[in-house]
Amino acid sequence: MVEKRLTGTARKLRGDPTEAEKALWTRLRVGQVDGFKFVRQFPIGAHVADFACRGARLVIELDGGQHAIGDSDAARTALIEAHGYRVIRFWNHDVLANIDGVLESLRAELRLSRNLLP
Repeated sequence: MVEKRLTGTARKLRGDPTEAEKALWTRLRVGQVDGFKFVRQFPIGAHVADFACRGARLVIELDGGQHAIGDSDAARTALIEAHGYRVIRFWNHDVLANIDGVLESLRAELRLSRNLLP
């Protein structure tokens, strides 16, 4: 199973977060966003998602400038969605400059998730 092999990668990524990941994790941990529990660097299929809310089946990906070029994000999103998760993306700059706006967008996505879950 690929997810088991990614556990070491996920641990390494948790030990070396970006500034944007640190800032967002400070606000996501311990159910601070409407009681939803998030995990970070969560293996899904052949990928490690930056953040995931298993209860809402929602993945948050944070993107730096390298994501502005190429098509790999679309393929990655499709593979994560194939595992039953919705994917939302935020730019690192937006997290660092406007965390409250990012959290408001996240809350809207979580409300939508509540309506989509069985």
